[in-house]
Amino acid sequence: MSHDSERTSGRLSRRKFLVASGAIGAAGLAGCSGGGGNNTDTPDDSGGGGGDGGDGGDGGDGGNGMDTSLLTAEGSSTVYPISNSGSSYWSGNAPPDDGEYWGDNGETSVPGWDEIDTDMHCADYFASLYGYEPTEQRSNPPFRTSVSLSHSGTGCEAVRDELVDIGNSSGPITAELDISESERDETFVDHVVGRDGQPVVVSKDIWDAGIQELTGEQVRQIYFGEVTNWSELGGPDQEIFCIGRATGSGTATSFRINMLQDEDADTPGVDAREGQNQGVRQLVQNNNGAIAYMALAFTGEEVQPIAINFEGTVYQPDKDAENTIFDSDYPLNRDLHMYTKITEDTPEGTSVKEAAFLNMFLTEFGQVAFVEDNNYIPLPTADIEAEREKLPEQA
Repeated sequence: MSHDSERTSGRLSRRKFLVASGAIGAAGLAGCSGGGGNNTDTPDDSGGGGGDGGDGGDGGDGGNGMDTSLLTAEGSSTVYPISNSGSSYWSGNAPPDDGEYWGDNGETSVPGWDEIDTDMHCADYFASLYGYEPTEQRSNPPFRTSVSLSHSGTGCEAVRDELVDIGNSSGPITAELDISESERDETFVDHVVGRDGQPVVVSKDIWDAGIQELTGEQVRQIYFGEVTNWSELGGPDQEIFCIGRATGSGTATSFRINMLQDEDADTPGVDAREGQNQGVRQLVQNNNGAIAYMALAFTGEEVQPIAINFEGTVYQPDKDAENTIFDSDYPLNRDLHMYTKITEDTPEGTSVKEAAFLNMFLTEFGQVAFVEDNNYIPLPTADIEAEREKLPEQA
């Protein structure tokens, strides 16, 4: 996993992490069904009309020979808030005088509007860059999109098997599919759309008891089953309820690689496993003595990130700290991926339909609306430009 040395925290709005994450927690991320990209399970500031935008009709070719069939994505619960928020904005196809989700209404404008400044609707604009005809109608984009919720491993398998157009993953596809880097490069295109400062969280009773910082070694001892009571770490006499992730979780893959330093590490200290961030959050809320790891978007007042001391550097869950889990050099920082597949029909690995959708995330507008507003870490400008280079040429 690569890390950019450029500090990204300066690009974030300067609000306290716990205030921001508390608002996100109230948005109802728990209990995702994952069916068809229903946007009720993402932070509910996304624009204009459910994530799947209907069934997409019969699809097929548009009037100008463009593929207007339903674009599908599936996978990681960590990437889901980003991908599904984008799908919702796309389906809403807001007009340029909206000012809240798209454009400028004379009083407010969306972040990044100066970069775009168009008289076209939202999806119309991004689709037109790749040759699609605009519909000029709200809630009627040039093609429909649908985002389903499963696991990183499932999303990677689905794009490999050509069951979906885009496979969402919070872990590298090499680990999820057990393939080499050369096979990855020959078969897939890795579109990085943001980053997650993967936090370690504890239940409220443990936080209130004063366990608000651990060392990386202490976290490893918990997951390896070497420490089983919080009293051993200066906390209350309370058995540790250690939560891990189910098979196929990209969050688990990243945690094993970055924290446990072994992609195949055994974790005998784990008492319960959950496949998705929503379920992990619920377990932490419902059990005293709990510890878990999860995505930033799913934390909140009842599921508090702790500071982690890695070899003398303490990374705080506060964007204003000198060293923060929002920094690219935080050891658990990880890329968030949307994979496409190289096929005979798309030798570049990304079709123009996929590129039209993906390009929306690779703008200042997209990084704020879909990445930062879901409490993830926007990409540095140089990384955004590098990701754009992976897309086919615009029309």
